[in-house]
Amino acid sequence: MIATRRIVLLAYDQMNLLDLCGPLQALTTANRRAGKTRPYETVTASATGGLVTTSAGLPLLTVPVASLQDAPIDTLIVPGGCEGETYRAPAALVSWVAERAPAVRRLCSVCTGAFLLAAAGQLDGRRVTTHWDWVERLQAAYPTVRIEADRIFVRDGAVWTSAGVSAGIDLTLALIEDDLGHQAAIDVARQLVVFVKRPGGQSQFSAPLAEQARGNGDFAALHAWIAAHLHEDLSVERLAEQACMTPRTFARLYAARQGRTPARAVEAIRMEAACRALEQTGLPLKRIAANCGYREEQNLRRAFHRRFGITPAQYRLRFSAHATGREPA
Repeated sequence: MIATRRIVLLAYDQMNLLDLCGPLQALTTANRRAGKTRPYETVTASATGGLVTTSAGLPLLTVPVASLQDAPIDTLIVPGGCEGETYRAPAALVSWVAERAPAVRRLCSVCTGAFLLAAAGQLDGRRVTTHWDWVERLQAAYPTVRIEADRIFVRDGAVWTSAGVSAGIDLTLALIEDDLGHQAAIDVARQLVVFVKRPGGQSQFSAPLAEQARGNGDFAALHAWIAAHLHEDLSVERLAEQACMTPRTFARLYAARQGRTPARAVEAIRMEAACRALEQTGLPLKRIAANCGYREEQNLRRAFHRRFGITPAQYRLRFSAHATGREPA
């Protein structure tokens, strides 16, 4: 029989509604899918209890954290959100988290909830992520935190942090998988019409969008062209021709404006396409490699090992509804 785990979701004024409701719905769906054995007891708590008004204007009814004084907590989830451009962690919740954290099995944050965990001294030296728009501010406020800026979610021991808004659902699906297994997480994802779970290593941006965000849009058309021609020759010479520049000028300008070489950008876009194919289709690995421009299946295997530390088959098994439990042909 599965023991019921108490999951506490913190609430405070001006928090993002979806940061809390996304994880809450995923946990509720896991309970429904489990039948009579409910794996989770969820509690929404605030500093003083009562109504908390979210940034969307919707009030939520909460219990005071003081009512949990003698209650064991398996997992604590801190949502993000604030009014304005500066995150001010509620002092009462910071003190409460610092006091309770040593006895909590998992500490989690969504979006700017990472600021609250950091203020409570729980992220020192940890690998974390947060919403892409708050990365620099988190790093400036807490220099000892090791931010992995482009991750959907990051697990560092007992601390789990996720990017903005919908990434809280991805994090919660990972928690469910950790507790109940891969199939349970996939079942919940399907019920939520998420279909597949995004891995923590996936970028917060699509690769072409990320490249556009790096610069000033100078190469936006080129990035769109790359994404549509992954199976073709994408050498510097070919890209320079498409950009109507000499190879030397193109390579120099691209690196200066995008912050990395054309080859690394092409690799990122190809890798994202391969990930989506593994997640969303049942195509054999050989076909995926060819479609994404890796030419040989082994080249794709090596690229996956460099990026994720796992094989394409393991990636598909973990993150795809098309997983069969065997190496794709």
